Amino acid sequence: MPQNNPKAIRNIGIYAHVDAGKTTITENFLYLSGAIRSLGSVDKGTAHTDYLEVERSRGISVRAASTTFLWKDTTINLIDTPGHMDFTAEVERSMRVLDGAILVVSAAEGVQAQTEMIWKALKSRNIPTLFFMNKIDRFGAEPQRVIHDIEQFLTPSILPIQYVRGLAEGNASISDAIQQVSGLAEGSACISDAIQQVSGLAESNACISDAIQCEIPYEDGLLERVCEGDDILLAQWLDGKSISPVVLQKSIQTQTKAGKLYPLLYGAALKSMGLKALLDAVVTYLPPPKINESDALAGIVFRIEQDKTMGKIAHVRLYGGALTNRDNVHNATQDIDEKITQIRKVSASKHEDIGYLAAGDIASVCGLSRARIGDILGSDSGVPVESHIAEPLLLVQVFPENDAAIPSLVAALQELSDEDPLLSLEWIKEERRLHIKIMGTIQLEILGSLLKTRFGLAATFGSPVVIYKETPSKAMTGYISYTMPKPCWAILEFYIKPLPRGSGVKTGGWVREEKLHSRYQRQVWQTLPSALRQGPLGWEVTDLEVTLLNGEHHIFHTHPLDFVTATPMGIMNGLLNTGTTLLEPMTACRISAPDTISSKILGDIVQMRGTFDPPVIVNGTFTVEARLPVATSMDYAVRLGAISGGRGLLSAHFDGYEPCPLELGTTTPYRGVNPADQAKYILYTRKALGDL
Repeated sequence: MPQNNPKAIRNIGIYAHVDAGKTTITENFLYLSGAIRSLGSVDKGTAHTDYLEVERSRGISVRAASTTFLWKDTTINLIDTPGHMDFTAEVERSMRVLDGAILVVSAAEGVQAQTEMIWKALKSRNIPTLFFMNKIDRFGAEPQRVIHDIEQFLTPSILPIQYVRGLAEGNASISDAIQQVSGLAEGSACISDAIQQVSGLAESNACISDAIQCEIPYEDGLLERVCEGDDILLAQWLDGKSISPVVLQKSIQTQTKAGKLYPLLYGAALKSMGLKALLDAVVTYLPPPKINESDALAGIVFRIEQDKTMGKIAHVRLYGGALTNRDNVHNATQDIDEKITQIRKVSASKHEDIGYLAAGDIASVCGLSRARIGDILGSDSGVPVESHIAEPLLLVQVFPENDAAIPSLVAALQELSDEDPLLSLEWIKEERRLHIKIMGTIQLEILGSLLKTRFGLAATFGSPVVIYKETPSKAMTGYISYTMPKPCWAILEFYIKPLPRGSGVKTGGWVREEKLHSRYQRQVWQTLPSALRQGPLGWEVTDLEVTLLNGEHHIFHTHPLDFVTATPMGIMNGLLNTGTTLLEPMTACRISAPDTISSKILGDIVQMRGTFDPPVIVNGTFTVEARLPVATSMDYAVRLGAISGGRGLLSAHFDGYEPCPLELGTTTPYRGVNPADQAKYILYTRKALGDL
């Protein structure tokens, strides 16, 4: 049964760069909690949260997986997310519904590109976070270097509540649940507590002991750092008064939940080391869910999957009210009602019909056959607002095996688009062309595999094209008078002006009801996103404000859908008047390589039309922060490896759009019937063109 006490629930996500060990940690959590009887393996394709065939065969996570288990009388709803940047959309959607997070960093590889992107998103949402430094048993592990990198690139508020010293090669094993680790270099170990100190690995005398609970001095400024954020504790410390472990832990708990401190723990997931301590820290330091005091239903659909028996399954987080089997639920986003047939909890690969979902909890809901990701159930009270970190950067044409397979391929891709809306499936009937948007080439390989294994379809993909955007070059009006051929009557006047980069689309203006009925004005704003999907240069139009200056309907001649037809024509007219500027996607990069090739790298950056900050050289290693166009730098990681003899490292993440000269970018023909050709477009919307 679900938890009815919100204080005994933790909704958390586990995040990391690819191969840092998230799924292995999740497997250990399930095993330690008793949810599974034996540990699965990512490498062997037996991990319980890698449920897709493609995940098992490739050994990577491509979809976020939700699972539930019990630890010390606390229900933990855990979402294991993909680590590869091609699947950042899965990471983004999970963050919206979580109350806490674990960010995994490898003790060998340290802070990587995806780590920075994830941290930026966690920080922007003020999600309380635990850091877990995995793979401390690895050759080349350097915990102090990694802590320094975390402080430099992520946050100075990191708080190691365990300590690692004297690392050396060796096999560590954990022999006891209440632990003190010793002798990791020889392969013998015991661990004493959940807030621990690892020492003596190099001297064959490794020990994980509790820096708070044990009778040992506070080290590395732990007490000082905690007191900095706690005035009462600071006063006691300055007065020379003793501070008990219980009081210290309570202060860490309060500051962690407030986003002032981020506790750091250590372990080695493949050897099941340090994971009981991590689970204890989840219960101790991460907050329970916030719920609405009102009994009104408030929830969100954050994930969609398909079940062979139950059909579409919606993963739902509730912020208020409750759901039970056979309830009729109002989907506020789509303004529809649907009936729940079953409410499930997933523990490892087992499904349980719990029949009831309380506020603060997460479960899988069957029966919401029309639900989409992001849909609000009931009220949006308490539901976090949507924000985006993922941005598809490549457009790809999909080719069916033959014409007869087109309907099946469109249906399959539509189903996959329901599960990942950023695919933005586009079927251009007039040109019989099928397009999708992707984050990267790995995602394309996964899509091809899913089409084959899940749907039995063979499809090929065209060469990925960088997705540009466009924005108005100046402020101007757009006008449309759609009054012929009768019956029709829709007159609109827009004012369109450019906005700063990253502003998106803003709207405003309202016409008097007697001139333009409110239901027609709503049609205008509902149609606007599709009207901005392609501008004069063939790309999505962004960073603009559209104001409705004037409009007119006719009491006899206006057809219900006239303003749906008129809006794209009026917007395109305005964009042609303003002219548009081409925008290209940019990446922020960190490049590290031997200093002997520094001049070559800087020359490459300039040649790629990039900019860079002053480089740094430390111990023969050259590091530079740069900003590069995606179009010129897509294959630079491969080129860097070649010129550096494999010693170069490039980490990159999407960093917005910037203006691009037309001659250096790419424009594309309008896909479908262009509203600029008003006569043809009117015939098209009236279905009077016949088959094209």
